[in-house]
Amino acid sequence: MPVFVTTAQQAAARDAAAIAAGTPSSELMARAGRAATDVLLRRAKDRVQGGVAIFAGTGNNGGDAWVVAELLRAQGVVVRVHALGEPSTPDARAARDRAVHAGPFEPPHGFEAIAVDGVLGTGARGVPRLDVIPALQALAQIRHRGAYVLALDVPSGLDASTGEVPPQCVPADSTVTFGTVKRGLLIARGVSGAIDVADIGLGAHAALADGAPPLVDEAAVRASIPRITADAHKGTRGRVAIVGGREGMAGATILAARGALRSGAGLVRVVVAAESLAALQSGVPEATGATWPVDDAGVEGALGNPDALVLGPGFGAGARPVVERILQNVSAPAVLDADALNAFTGDVVALRAALGVRQAVITPHPAECARLAGVSTDDVLRDRFEIGLRLASMTNAVVVLKGTPTVVSAPDGRVTVAPVGSPVLATGGSGDVLAGITGALLAVMSDAHDAALAAVWAHGTAAELVARTAVRGSALTDVVDALRDAWSHVSAPLPDGLLAMLPAVGEQ
Repeated sequence: MPVFVTTAQQAAARDAAAIAAGTPSSELMARAGRAATDVLLRRAKDRVQGGVAIFAGTGNNGGDAWVVAELLRAQGVVVRVHALGEPSTPDARAARDRAVHAGPFEPPHGFEAIAVDGVLGTGARGVPRLDVIPALQALAQIRHRGAYVLALDVPSGLDASTGEVPPQCVPADSTVTFGTVKRGLLIARGVSGAIDVADIGLGAHAALADGAPPLVDEAAVRASIPRITADAHKGTRGRVAIVGGREGMAGATILAARGALRSGAGLVRVVVAAESLAALQSGVPEATGATWPVDDAGVEGALGNPDALVLGPGFGAGARPVVERILQNVSAPAVLDADALNAFTGDVVALRAALGVRQAVITPHPAECARLAGVSTDDVLRDRFEIGLRLASMTNAVVVLKGTPTVVSAPDGRVTVAPVGSPVLATGGSGDVLAGITGALLAVMSDAHDAALAAVWAHGTAAELVARTAVRGSALTDVVDALRDAWSHVSAPLPDGLLAMLPAVGEQ
């Protein structure tokens, strides 16, 4: 079953649909509390002997917290509760009453080994109210003393739709979110920690037709990638032509070529400025090299007969004439990145015309996307889940909007969210590696969306594998090397009751 990425309003609509179909709201709360308890015991079981401090707000998020308190105490765990006040909903009051049936809870001592954040839920917006801030301060103090923090649905104060983080928001070690994954969690990974998406029984109601995109499905991605057969040879594994590499920028094409070669390409030809040719052939001896064509007649000789083009890595200023010449004379599927996109700033109509009807992928970061779409970078960041689809329609190309998270959008309306990767990728040249991977897959796959999504998944998975050892001190060469393992990587089976698990990213 797909896992959908929702705004707060979309998440609420799914709960409402399940309730309208016959699932009591109290049952959804009970399921959420049970799921959170299971996650806590799986992630921090070694700490429960040090006691659990639960922070319960007055809304339904606090009701979830009361369910956790009841279940943990029933298992013999020492539980203390900081209650912000009388629950404001019938379900939350009932959950509180069940939890205290066996006796009242002491307030936290402040030195518990675990803290559960159930103060504010997905409906929170802006700076928390004054009456909530003392609880968040107490939660921050216990975290500062070393407690493991589990957030329920979202860390309190995080805007579930926009990812905005007020200063009072306390970062979580992990977040268990219910039914769907909230957009804000994927934007603010630094405060979300590891993310577990719990199944609370929404079933078919999780797939409301309101435009919420799905998370990337690792199994589906792996199934979409053609196998390399026993009788494969260099011609059948895909021929990729990479064009870029102005003087002093050969490294970008070298990284793209290495990414393509590590992703199955059988033949890679790199076309660069004459001044970069020696560096290119020294840096990637597996690739052949040529110099930029100066006229239409020279295109075939320079590029050969590629199955896919990668245009842009290290191209520098003045790329447009060369890019247009190549696209006019070679009909192969194409990936446009970096300077090949910047060449069409403010002229997306010309970009669409240059691409024509071919399968195409463009891979902008937010600033490049803004320049193409004629909006501000802030507009792109605010609308990151929607703007890629608009740009895909404008260009007739699959748009890989890079960032946290990366969103892949196709002209036919498909949108997929890929929250894979690590800060190892936050360095110059990362996009060049991704462009090379995408080119290798586009050379052997007939659907540009599937090829782009598989490339994003492999790129991000390789970065996550590298980050298991270290973020600081790692380089893109480590990511390129890790691609070998990424292609065969299969995530461990999900624990019962979970729809998805995303690792914490960044230095912890």
